[in-house]
Amino acid sequence: LLRSLSSMKTTTLLSTSLLLSLAVLPGVGWGQVQAPAAPAQPAPVVQPPAEPAVPMPPALAWEPPPLQPFTATYQAFYKSKEAGDASMQVTHTGGSQWRVDMQVVGRRGFASVLGLNIEQSTVFEERNGVYAPLSQSTVRKGLFLGKKAVGTYNWQAGTAQWTGDVKKDRAQPIPLQPGDQSALLINLAIMRDARPGATMHYRYVDMGKVRQHDYQAAPQTENVEVGDLSYNALRVYRTNGGNNETILWIANGVPTPVRILQREDGEDRVDLRLIEYQGV
Repeated sequence: LLRSLSSMKTTTLLSTSLLLSLAVLPGVGWGQVQAPAAPAQPAPVVQPPAEPAVPMPPALAWEPPPLQPFTATYQAFYKSKEAGDASMQVTHTGGSQWRVDMQVVGRRGFASVLGLNIEQSTVFEERNGVYAPLSQSTVRKGLFLGKKAVGTYNWQAGTAQWTGDVKKDRAQPIPLQPGDQSALLINLAIMRDARPGATMHYRYVDMGKVRQHDYQAAPQTENVEVGDLSYNALRVYRTNGGNNETILWIANGVPTPVRILQREDGEDRVDLRLIEYQGV
């Protein structure tokens, strides 16, 4: 099913209804002055039948998307200037195993001069709704640089370890904990877990680093402009990133964030805006 965002109309996810009530004002009869001997009787006041109240339809429930194959294309901005494009793909490789890939390609400005190209992938298992990473790779290509690192999550041994172009202190085995996630898996986990007002906690284990990532979902949706489209989307933001902010906007019925924004010191740095997605 190809869902072209250019033909999509504004998506309203959590609709609200306005309860209309009609106030009925009783009519007032005016007496007419007659001869003193026979005063006129006031006309009876006729009450119009009360209009029934318009019932309020129930609000749409927030429905997280199921884990499913898709390919999404993003427009990439760097420091608020268009820099290239990005793609995210989720593939079912068989049984309980899945793979998620993201590629960012610089095609304009400084990113184009460098030929910047970043590829990330994570192979993982879906275990009763929990995403367990099995392997992870990061490849950075450019005019003056080229780096590759590969990580293995060995759940039987209880450790994760990276090889390749990583610092010596990040090449050491890391003890694993249930629920540990790679960077790409956190995006999918947020899609699975986010609800209006919800808090989410993940342990990031990636590229030889361990970080605690805490996220908060806004209490209600908001309108978000993405290109020529407007979404009624739920904003989810990291609460413990310090000067490095990560904000995602997710929409009902869309399996990937409609926008991903990373900010540093209060300024936009990397901004990915969804152009289209295709379910497989």
